[in-house]
Amino acid sequence: MTLLHGIDVAAELRQVTAHWTPRVVGRVNDQYIKVARLLGELVWHAHDAEDEMFLVVSGRLRIQLPDDEEVVLTPGQFYVVPRGVQHNPIAEEEVEIVLIETVTTAHTGDVITERTVPLDTQVGDFR
Repeated sequence: MTLLHGIDVAAELRQVTAHWTPRVVGRVNDQYIKVARLLGELVWHAHDAEDEMFLVVSGRLRIQLPDDEEVVLTPGQFYVVPRGVQHNPIAEEEVEIVLIETVTTAHTGDVITERTVPLDTQVGDFR
């Protein structure tokens, strides 16, 4: 008999040691489920072919959007950034999140910075 178990999101988040470094913890069809810790500002970017979902576990996340609009998320809230929409996540205090992204989603879209984490690094040992 195989013992099945659920994924403990809090335990997975404790394994994340660097800010802005998503870690894949699950997969549903062609979507990765990732956890990450955020602090500070990422970078303005877009994902031309994919939507991106941010679910806040702890903290307060601001996502800047075009035309001086923004969404503010608190624990238990999520927002889906539509494909092609420029956005810039900002965490003024440490934020823990769950991301749901298509398996092809590049971390910072077509913008490369010192914070950009390649997809193979995010996937790590998860298979």
